[in-house]
This record gives sequence, C-alpha cells and structure tokens, in this order.
Amino acid sequence: MLSANKHLPRHSISIELTDENWELLDRIPQLLKEENCLETDENEKVVDWREPEVLKKEFDFSIGQPLPLSEKELEKICRQVMRYSVKTSHPNFHNQLFSGLCPSALGAAWITEALNTSSYTYEISPVFTLMEEAVMKYILNLIGFPNGDGLFCPGGSISNMFGLISARFKFDPDLKKKGLFGLSGPLVVFTSEESHYSLLKSAHWMGIGTENLITIKTNDKGQMIPEELTMEIQKAYTEGKKPFMVNATSGTTVLGAFDNLTEIGHICKRYNIWMHVDACLGGSVLFSHKHRPLLDGIELADSVAFNPHKTMGVPLQCSLFLVKEKGFLDACNSSHADYLFQQDKFYDVSYDTGDKSIQCGRKVDVFKFWLMMKSHGEAEISHLIDHSFACAHYLAGKLRVNDGFRLVIDRFEYTNICFWYIPRKFRDVEEENEEWWDNIYETVLKIKEKMVVQGTLMIGYAPLPNKNIGNFFRMVVTAHSRPTRDSMDFILREIERLGEEDSE
Repeated sequence: MLSANKHLPRHSISIELTDENWELLDRIPQLLKEENCLETDENEKVVDWREPEVLKKEFDFSIGQPLPLSEKELEKICRQVMRYSVKTSHPNFHNQLFSGLCPSALGAAWITEALNTSSYTYEISPVFTLMEEAVMKYILNLIGFPNGDGLFCPGGSISNMFGLISARFKFDPDLKKKGLFGLSGPLVVFTSEESHYSLLKSAHWMGIGTENLITIKTNDKGQMIPEELTMEIQKAYTEGKKPFMVNATSGTTVLGAFDNLTEIGHICKRYNIWMHVDACLGGSVLFSHKHRPLLDGIELADSVAFNPHKTMGVPLQCSLFLVKEKGFLDACNSSHADYLFQQDKFYDVSYDTGDKSIQCGRKVDVFKFWLMMKSHGEAEISHLIDHSFACAHYLAGKLRVNDGFRLVIDRFEYTNICFWYIPRKFRDVEEENEEWWDNIYETVLKIKEKMVVQGTLMIGYAPLPNKNIGNFFRMVVTAHSRPTRDSMDFILREIERLGEEDSE
C-alpha cells in the first residue's frame, strides 16, 4: 500500500512542538502604517511595480522549508507583501469599481477573521445571525421588498448566479430534482449587451448554455432598449424557447448606465418572467436622497444583487442577494442536511439560515457593513455617496472644456467617467480617420503602462466592442478614499504629463 505522504520530503530533524506565537499580531497594525497601506500619502507610489520574473527574484515565494521561520523573518515577509502590493487606499487608486476602506469596517473585518466563525447556524454564529437579519430587513425596505429575504454572498458574480437559480426555480420547481432533461425547448435569459460577464459564466455553470444568454441592444448611454427586449422575448417564444429571466443592470461596469427598471418591470410582468436587477455597482444610491431616482422601479424586481464593497468602501468582500418573497430562498436552495440543520435543537431553528445558501462555510461579511452603518449613520452615508457624484461631475466638467481630453459620452449617470487623452500632435487634424483613432486607442495603453510603472496613478481602461469603440480610460469615483476636487485635478495633470512624455 502506498503511503499517503509519499511525495513529502523526509526530514531527519527532530523538533518539539511549542505554543503558537501570537506576538506578530501585535506588530501588524504598525507595519501597515509604516508601509503606508492604510492612510497612504499621495506622494507615495500607488504600487512599487515589478515585472513577474523580477518579483520572483526579490521575493521568496517557495514553501516547504523544514524549520519554522523566526518572528523577525516573518515580519520581513509581511513588509515585502505590503511593499509590493497595490495600495488601494491611495488617493490616486481608481483602477477598479472599489478603492479605499472605511476604517470601522476594516476593524470589523479584523474581528471576524479572528473569531473565524461561519454564518450557517445560530449555534455557531449567534450575534452575526441576528445582525444579518437586521441588515436584510433594512435593505429590503429600502428596495421595496417589505416581505422579502436575503443573504450575503461571496461577491456579485455569485449574487447574480443566485438570481438565475431563483428564476429557474420559480419557472419550474421540479427542475430542482429532475434537472434540465426532457424540456421541450431551451431556457433563455435576456440581458443588456453591456451587462456584467458573470451572467455569461452563470449560464455556463448552470447548464443553460452561453448561446441561450440573449443580449439586448443598448442606446448611446449604455442602457438596455426596452423595445428590443420585447422583440427578443417574442422571438424566443416563436422559436419554441422558454424565457425565464431578464437581467436589468443598475450601474453597468464600464459606462455606469442604469436600465429603465420601470419599463423592464412592466415587460417582465406582461410575459410572467422573473426580473433580476444587477445593482452590484449602482445599488449604493439606495442611500442617496438626491440620486435615488436612478433606481426607480427596482421594487418591481423579483431579486436584486448589491455590493457595498464597491462605491461605499466596505472591505472586500461584501455582496448581498435579495428576493421579494419570504421563504423563497429556503424552498429553492435547501437540502435539509440532518448533520447540520437538525430540527430537534434546543433553540428556534428558524434562525439557522445556512440552508438557504448554496454554501456551507460562509464568511460573516455582515459585520463590516453593519459597523460601517453604525459608525457613519444614514445622513453621512448619504453625503458620502452624493459627494462621490459631485466629484465625478466636477471631473466630467473639467474634461469637457479641456482640448486635450474627450468624453466617450456627454453625460454619465453614475460616477464612472470615461474619456480619451488627445496628445498635442494629434490635435487640429484635417480628418479623424481610422488611423487617427487607432493612435488615440494606443495612447491609452501607453499612458496606462507609464502610470503603473511610475506608480503615480492607477485608472482602468476598457473598449466597447458593441459600439465599435476602442480603448478609453474608465475613471471610477468612490466614497473611499475621500475624493476631492484636487484629486480630480491631479488626474488630468498626470495623464497630460504622461501623454506628452517623450513626445516629439
């Protein structure tokens, strides 16, 4: 019989087990400050960039040494990790849909990591179970689901997959037991051509098939065109297909567009199709009195996904999935595992919420969001969201009047501001032909490389193939780190500097 550890090296060293050394934990907060990971100074680099092969030489990634490292050696490793990582709390980090951190929420994350528990039964997670119940009730009321339910998920992609799973169960509960075999026609999902790629992956993972994810054309703002949706639904029925879900997007990944939820909601009701709203990005306007109308009609949905870890600055990961109907998640996802969800426990087992999730082990992400809400209060959260919008509008205004920049679209609904930089040598040309645009698209890549290598700024870029548009910068303004007009002005100055660097 082969030994189970036949691949492990044999060591002749004899060591005596000692107590775990907890002293390093006392140093971690100080190390984070010393390495500028928390309140990162704007004069520091966003990232100390190294190419992969260079970083492999400067950092020992190997494991499997026979003896434990000393506390001094471990501290050195921790410093290296911090030093060579991207400082997402840097005021000039705008590369993703998230940046920065709410300090109280970070503190909550540290506590939950130390407690190392899981949200599946009240027995193992009493405080966080009740906390999740309170948060869900609060958000459900904001959405307009007074009798709904919800849970925290490991990211927006999984929250969107919960939407598809829920819609499929509503379409035919027997599919939970029998699967997709024997259907007279394929199940089909409808979504915007600018929606998140997680819908495509969910269609694959759930056996629906990526060809049965039907994309709907968008207008110049990036919003789904309701008339096109109606036409595609009717076409699907004519072809013998089975429409079961429409995914509407509130805050598209690139342009930050908000689909018309009221019109889409009426269409879904007319055809008796589940309406899911991917508000992973734009859901933060739930807290804004000024911008809340962007989500008008969300109460017509059957399910909603929302990520507070994006605009609001809750530490990754923090994602909610919410449904309109109480008890629906249990019916859809429960498996009644009798070794975990016993019905003869000494307490009220209705507080054992894990069976309504597809996970077993589930991190207690709720505390990060809950403590952030407690530390700021409703009014300040609303102000943080509105301030992000104000800074985004300020940036767009500056771009609009600067000859060196050009907006991709004239007006943006969210805090995503998309634009090009036009180097001086490409201005005042007779014709902006295909070659000219290729140069502008290439300029984006050159500036992007320079900003990362020099460590001065990080902004993402994207194309829009469905609109025949090549690469442009996608600047995303978030509540943390706190944006200012000065930080917006720096973006323009730095891109202009990098764009003209080495220019003839």
